[in-house]
Formats: sequence, structure tokens, C-alpha cells
Amino acid sequence: MDHGFLVRELPPALERLRELALDLRWTWSHAGDALWRALDPETWDRIQNPWVLLQIVGRDRLEAVAADPVFVRELDQISQARRAYLEGAGWYGETYRDAPLKRVAYFSMEFGLGEALPLYAGGLGVLAGDYLKTASDLAVPVVGIGLMYQEGYFRQVVDLEGGQHETYPYNDPTTLPVQPVLGRSGGWLHVPIELPGRWLLLRVWRIDVGRATLYLLDSNDPLNSPVDRGITAKLYGGNQEMRLMQEVVLGVGGWMALDAVGLEVDICHLNEGHAAFATLERARHFMNRHQVPFWEAWWATRAGNVFTTHTSVGVAFDSYGVDVVRTHWPMLQGYSERLGISVEELLGLGRKDPDDATEPFNMAYLSMRGCGVATGVSHLHETVSRQLFQPLFPRWPPSEVPVGHVTNGVHVPSWDSVWADRLWEAACGKGRWLQTVEPLGEAIQALTDEQLWALRGGQRRDLVEYVRKRQARQLGQRGAGPKAVAQAARMLDANVLTLGFAKRFTSYKRPLLLLEDPDRLVRILTNPQRPVQLVVAGKAHPDDEWGKHAVREWLRFLQQPVVRDRVVFLEDYDMALAQQLVQGVDVWINTSRRPWEACGTSGMKVLVNGGLNLSVRDGWWAEAYNPEVGWSFDEEGAGPAETSDGGDAERLYETLERAVVPEFYARDPKGIPRSWVSRIRASMARLTPIFSSNRMMGEYLEQIYLPSASLVHAREVEDASVAASLRFWELALLKEWGEIHFGRLDVEQRDRQWAFEVQVYLGDIGPDQVQVQLYAAPSGDAEPIRISMVAAEAIAGSVNGYLYRATGPATRPAEDFTPRVIPYHPGVRIPLESQLIVWQR
Repeated sequence: MDHGFLVRELPPALERLRELALDLRWTWSHAGDALWRALDPETWDRIQNPWVLLQIVGRDRLEAVAADPVFVRELDQISQARRAYLEGAGWYGETYRDAPLKRVAYFSMEFGLGEALPLYAGGLGVLAGDYLKTASDLAVPVVGIGLMYQEGYFRQVVDLEGGQHETYPYNDPTTLPVQPVLGRSGGWLHVPIELPGRWLLLRVWRIDVGRATLYLLDSNDPLNSPVDRGITAKLYGGNQEMRLMQEVVLGVGGWMALDAVGLEVDICHLNEGHAAFATLERARHFMNRHQVPFWEAWWATRAGNVFTTHTSVGVAFDSYGVDVVRTHWPMLQGYSERLGISVEELLGLGRKDPDDATEPFNMAYLSMRGCGVATGVSHLHETVSRQLFQPLFPRWPPSEVPVGHVTNGVHVPSWDSVWADRLWEAACGKGRWLQTVEPLGEAIQALTDEQLWALRGGQRRDLVEYVRKRQARQLGQRGAGPKAVAQAARMLDANVLTLGFAKRFTSYKRPLLLLEDPDRLVRILTNPQRPVQLVVAGKAHPDDEWGKHAVREWLRFLQQPVVRDRVVFLEDYDMALAQQLVQGVDVWINTSRRPWEACGTSGMKVLVNGGLNLSVRDGWWAEAYNPEVGWSFDEEGAGPAETSDGGDAERLYETLERAVVPEFYARDPKGIPRSWVSRIRASMARLTPIFSSNRMMGEYLEQIYLPSASLVHAREVEDASVAASLRFWELALLKEWGEIHFGRLDVEQRDRQWAFEVQVYLGDIGPDQVQVQLYAAPSGDAEPIRISMVAAEAIAGSVNGYLYRATGPATRPAEDFTPRVIPYHPGVRIPLESQLIVWQR
């Protein structure tokens, strides 16, 4: 194994430090923190990055600790514990020893693993990082695929007037815990993508994440042209042409990288549609390996592809108009030739109407057509996503658009405080996050009020100290005077109710809802008997002028002397700051406009730390909310059209004034708010296990990965003959489907049942290739009704005509039921893989 860019030699006794520093397990397993701190306490407290620390510590100090038997013994113990962790079978190995799953490849445009690797912008990347960490802890065979950005996402700087400015620090590979992947010849492994008139060479990097591995692709190679070197310059940077090239690199280059390093993959999981080209490249590799046409390879491989959408509005999907497509036409033409299809067929996979050349090419549509399973990220988001993808399934009811959901979760060890970690370990044991977590709630229920209140007090104090130091540094960087900097040491109070609001500053998240009535907020914050303090953080996209306006409004509000010690805005919201906030705040506030928050995991991160949520019933909180675990302030079921910012703000203020604040300050003679602590206990015990990424990973594994692995294996056998038969079945249906029609429908009531009999003429399609069903749309809270009809007898004198019969409950009117014909083939997912349908009316 290569050892990264640490050129200096370490003393032989310290060589294992290199392996420890290159394994990002240290971002959530803190067993080695004391060891790193012993090398250089001041530097460690400032950066908490072992890889950089090894490059900073002087030679004399390294020689000294190498000669210290206590240090070397501790290093040996930590190294052995890491080895045991890596080599153990883990939960997956013990539970699914004979499972058919070889490996999951998880494609994401960004990965948020920690500040040592700033290759993320927000929630999508942090979710991807939590996913990899969970795969490691549970020993699920997962490999991540992403891009190595030279600059990554912007860092926020706020001036004294509240203006946001963006900086783009360079990601120096020598300071990142990454390793270049070497080829067989010993040189840097390159993945070549053929482009018009040239080859784009992609370097491959490797990052160890415990048992999981993350591979990153980088176009910044001297052998590439200056323009091509800039493809991986910035995360979400550049124009649409550059964005499309990044998605080609991620999808096409990502699958090629898997092949180049020799990894067999059953499941290709797309974290959003950015990597949709991976479905095409996977099919191309299958074509070449099995010498079959593209559409047969498409049928064979699609069953093993999974698409998770995080988007709640259609305009947020990446799509490319005619002008962008025309600019890249030579590239698309060359790639379509290698696939063995026309450019029009390739582009049609990403259009609502494949034959409409004026439509944009939509990456989410390509993902839907290229995957065997599609999921949203919460129960509510499933409903929203079905509406978004309805255009791809014309004449199918919205409730049957094939998008399910796996609600997101968070990697709990990455977000718990030192205080919470000790408490959970004492209550639930050392291996609590290395297995399924359902039993953990019972142990938390047994904790005393005193233990839980002490937990909150310690975390709140730590947050106040952190905020004071960070605010003093911020003020100094903004050019504030010594008096203002000194004042930072007095802001906030470790005994005061602390609210947290930290989000991307964009209109649908409504970051100004708390400021709807600024005078009322001032009264809440400055109540002398029941004071409240507020910590705010958030970035606006560089092109989002409204978001930047919202930043300025918050800075203007907190300049008032009356609230200066009660409100703080912390700039440059990142993972390190988020960890401090979710550990220390008493209440996390979410103000998104329902149902535009697909999931929203930030509020989940306070659960393990005993924090509570005050939120609209959007995303995950729509599933989690119960009056015993937190608060809601929106009108239940209201959507964007019915949502009034003024009305929601009024309910938010009222909830704070009448419920949240009084309960926090309702103390018994021992100074403990018993009702508040009871709410903490219920939230920690009930919600932390449910909204952990352990539960999320288990659902992906059991509901999606394992069934999909079995299905894709079945389609790949015997040189893809099964896939060939599926393509033949599809073509036969497409050719003859227009001949299907209905004849007479008869209905009569028998006792408490409706008896239906309908004439169906199938043309040249065999009855074994279709299903005839009775369908009744959902009514109120009831689920839709689907009843299979049975072919009772052939219709005399007809060609392939049959009488189909079925009974339905007379609790619904007979006219609620409509016969229909849909395709049928064992092992085919309908309607995702065939959208054909014929209705009787």
C-alpha cells in the first residue's frame, strides 16, 4: 500500500502512526485522540487532524516519543484494536454470511467525512459521509466513488456590515489524508475517457474510511489540457458545460475506475442523479464482456442500480438544454457509438418524451430509467417524488409511480459529544453502534433525571466556551476593535436556554422566519426571569442574492445592544461547527416551507445529545413528531400554497413563549426541570435509534440491496440469455400493445361483494404476458385497491379474447373500480421497467 504524500520518514517505532492517520476512522473513533495530543497539545487542539500533525511535529519530538515506552505501548494497543476492528466479521458478516451481495458502489458528487477532507457543500455530502462510516461500522461491503476537487466548496467570510464574501482555499493533496492509487507498473493509475480529438486522463485517489474505501477522481493532471485540468477544480462551480463534464467524469470515469482497480460490484447506488452516466457505462462494460447489444446489457444491469433522489422541486434536477447538448454533441456522438445506439436514443433516456428533441436532457430522468429501484429520503418525500416523476409514467396513478423511501439517518458516533458518548456507553455498552440499534432505547429510559440534566449542562457549557472563542476570532478577522473582541468573552450564558438555527440560507428554508417580528423576538430573548439565547449559522450560495440579504438581516439584528450578548451569528457553517452546535443547543429550530425539505438530517443530530426539536412537520420530523418528544408549530398538512410566513411565525413565537421557554425554567427544589428532562428521555430513547444511519443501512440492505443483487445475478446468467429474453418480451409488447382493448363490462352485487366480468381482447399478446386488474383509487386515508382478475374462458369467435372475472368489496361504489391491463413478466419491476397500461375507461 502506498503511504500518501508524507515524504518525511518516521522513527521505526512510530511507523504505525502513518496508518492510523490515513484511516479516517479517527473522525468518529476518538480512542487515539490522547495519543495525537501527546505529540503536540497546542497544534492538536487547533487542527485535530492527525495527517497534518505528522507533518508539523518536529523531528526531535518524534524521536522523544519514539523512545517513550508508555507512548509506544499505547500506540501498539490502539493499532491492535484497529486491526481487530478491520479484520472482524462485523454485523453484516455475522448476520449475512451467505448473502449474494459482493459489493455496493456508492456514487456521490460530494462526501462530507470531516474537515480534514473539505469535499462537500452541505447535507447531501454529509449524508454520503455518514453512509460510508456506517458501512464501515456494520461491515457492509461498500466502496464510495466521488471527485477530488482542487478547491471544493466556498468558505464564507462575513464583514462588519453583514456582507457575505466567498473564498476558495486550495486543497493541497499533501495536507489531505489521501493516497494515490498505483497501477500495475508502479506509476499513478489513470482512467482514460475518450473525448473528441483527445483523451481525458483521470488520476485515482484512495481514502480509507475504516472498513470502507472511497475512490476519488481528479482531472488535474499535467498530461491534460488546461481546460480539462479544470473539470474537477470546484464543487458545483463553473457553467453548465463544466457541470456536465463533471457528471461524465463521476459516472463514466467512476465505473471505469471500479473496473481498473478490479472490484466486482453488484449494486450501483446513485446518491442523487449526478452520477446517472454510471448506468450507461455499467451497461457498456457488460456489453463488451458478454458480447451483447446495448439494450440487452441495459436489461441485465439495470436491476442492480439504485437511485436515491433528495430533491423536492423539479427545477432542482440537473438538466441540460438544447444549447448545452449541441455544444457536447461530438462527445455524445462518440459515446453513443461505443454504446451501439444513436445519440437520439441516448438523449431519449433523459427526456420525458424520448422523441422530443426540444426537451432538456434530465439527469434524474436518466437515473429513473437506468435503475431498478428508486427511493426518496423520507415518507413525505416519497409522495413528493411520485408527483415529480409522474411525467415518466403517463396514465399511471400517482400512488403507483415507482418511488419508495428510506428515511435518512445520521452516523451517531460522528455527532455525539464526549459527554453523550460516555453516557450512552455506560448505559448501552461499548459496541452499541456496531449492530442494530433497536434495543438501545430501553437502556436510555433507565437513566435518571440527574444524569440527563448533567449531560445537558456540560454540553451547553462547552458550546458557550466554543462560541466565545470562535466569535472573538471572527470579530478580529472582520476588523473589529479590541473592545468588541473582548466583549465576545462575555456573550452567552451556560445556564440559559440555548436555541440553535443553522441552515443553508435559501428562501424555502425561511431563515428569516424568526425575524418576522423582531421586537417580539427581542422580548423572548431578554425576558429577565426566563432569558433565551440563540446561535445562528448559515451560508448563502454565491449566486443567491436573497440568501445573502438574509445573512445581512441577521447581522443587522444582532448589532442591537439589547441582544448583543444573547444572539451570535457564526460564519462559515461547516461540519466542525455543526458538531459543536448539535452537541450544545437545547432546542434545534427548523423553519422550512413544507414539503420542500426532503428529509433534513440536522435535527436528527441533536437527538443523541439530548437536544430537542422545534420544527415544521416536514421531512423526517413529519415521521418523528410526537408531543412527548418535541414541538411542532405549523398547520398539519399545509403545503406551500397554504403556508403563510406570518401565520407560521406567529405560531413559532407562541410555541416558544407558551411551551418551550416555560417548560425549560419550570424547576423543582433540586433545580431540575422534570418535564423537560422527561421529554429529553423520550426523544433520546425513541428517536435516536430510529433516525440513526444503522437503521437506514439495514433498510437499504434488506429491502433493496439483497433483493436487487439476487435479481441482477439472475439476469446475468448464461451469457445474459435472461436479459435477451426480457428485451424480446419488451419489443413484442411495444409492437402489439396498441391492439389491446376492452369489450363489455358487467357488474352485479352478490352479498357484500361486487362481481365484475369484463371482455378483454389481447391481439397477438399472450395472456401470460399481462395482468388484468381491478383498480380503485385511494379514498381518504385508505390505500388503493388492486385485485387480479382471472381469465375464466375464451370469448367464442374471438382471437385471443377472454372473459376476466373478479370480486371487489361493496364498501366502495362499483364505479370506483376500473379494469386495466398491465405488462407481466416474473422478475420485471412494473411500472419502473415497463410503463405500458390500458384502462377500460
